[in-house]
Amino acid sequence: MRVEHLFEPVKAGRAGEDIALQIQAAILSGSIVPGERLPSERELQNLFKTGRGVVREAFKVLKHKGLIEIRKGAKGGAYIKNLEVVSVSESFALFLRQNQTDPMHLIEFRESIDYVITDLAIAKGSVEEKKLLSTKADQLAEAVKNNGTSQEELVELDKELNILFAKMTKNPIFEWIMRAVQLGFSSMDNALYEDHEYRNYAVKNWQDTAREIAASDPIKAKSFISYHYMILRKKAEQIQKELSARTLDQTSPQPPDSSE
Repeated sequence: MRVEHLFEPVKAGRAGEDIALQIQAAILSGSIVPGERLPSERELQNLFKTGRGVVREAFKVLKHKGLIEIRKGAKGGAYIKNLEVVSVSESFALFLRQNQTDPMHLIEFRESIDYVITDLAIAKGSVEEKKLLSTKADQLAEAVKNNGTSQEELVELDKELNILFAKMTKNPIFEWIMRAVQLGFSSMDNALYEDHEYRNYAVKNWQDTAREIAASDPIKAKSFISYHYMILRKKAEQIQKELSARTLDQTSPQPPDSSE
């Protein structure tokens, strides 16, 4: 595809940023599609009436945003990337971790969107999806009973249930957010599933919730969700206290060795 008509010459000063914004606009509008190769650096220099260094600066910005990839070899160059759900979710999850998001804030957010997802899942989820949600909840319950199932496998099954739950809304934004929150919350999930009592409770709650969603009963489904988050808050508070106590023990000055 010829892209000359998409771009305009840039002015000195913020030329690299201007080029990046023009290319980004063309990508987001669909004028340039994933998999398509951008013109060469020399061609872009001519189109934008600027130097090679400025074009390369723009490429760095676009690559950092995940919009392009640079390939080597005979067919190398800058190619438009397809932004995948997983990569977007991972970026958001890293943001949550970097900003040391309070687990209680995540729990509050999760609870609020779970109520919305429940209504949409009941209204828009297919009969097959509702059956699959119940089946996967039963699989998680069986996995908990099986002593050979690792903790990581249990957490992964729980994650699959949450993502299927979000997919039933037929709104991809809920799925993207759910994936991100699942990744950002993974360390807490692992800690929770270490607790035998919590494991048994959580899977039973999943089975009850899935059953009521399949029965198209939002009131009962939300009552199970509400109770789940009440228990989750208590467990999360307990874990945070234990972690704080361990940190305090590690940082406290040790008494002198009496043998010396």
